[in-house]
Amino acid sequence: MRPRRRYEPARPSIPHARINDGIRAARVRLIDTDGSQIGIKTTDEAREYAYAKNLDLVEIAASADPPVCRVMDYGKYRYAEEQKAKVARKHQQQIHIKEIKLRPKIGVHDYETKKGHVVRFLNQKAKVKVTIMFRGRETTHPERGRDLLMRLAEDVQEIGMIESQPLLEGRNMTMVLGPTKNAGEKAKTEPEQANEKVKTEPEEEKSKSPTVSKEVVAEEAVAEEADGA
Repeated sequence: MRPRRRYEPARPSIPHARINDGIRAARVRLIDTDGSQIGIKTTDEAREYAYAKNLDLVEIAASADPPVCRVMDYGKYRYAEEQKAKVARKHQQQIHIKEIKLRPKIGVHDYETKKGHVVRFLNQKAKVKVTIMFRGRETTHPERGRDLLMRLAEDVQEIGMIESQPLLEGRNMTMVLGPTKNAGEKAKTEPEQANEKVKTEPEEEKSKSPTVSKEVVAEEAVAEEADGA
């Protein structure tokens, strides 16, 4: 029976794995599809054994003496390995680091703008590296930069915590803030609260509409009869 493939795939799941005609060793230790050991065979015999099952001969331990080869459907095996890697990447948490630069004499408006950026980054579950840049004689008062960093950390303490304390390096002082468990929760709940408000507004309007009791209607009817008489 003709082999399913006699070439080495372009993207093997096993690093440097050889299959079928790509196996160069003269003799191999053969393992069957169920994991049982068949024994030491010549490479040609092992290939023919795999081809007879319409499967592939895959070298899984090239450094062994002799190399270990297994009979398997390499296409299905590679697909399964790619799916495992895909799931692992999906569950892997990626950490992003954003950087914000401040000056020791930053104005109130600029400070609020920078703080807004920090809050947005933290709500995105990203770490924030805050850098204070000193110029000229500002380097003689590093405590101003430290006070500014600690003020920022206090302002965002609900969603950010200090992971790296303020550190002076040359003319720059840096501090790293990391997101807390509460980071991003407020951003998620705001759309939900907006939807609830939209749903409840019509009901509130209905409740505010004037209601006329049966007694009032009866009194008005009696008054009309008296006027007609």
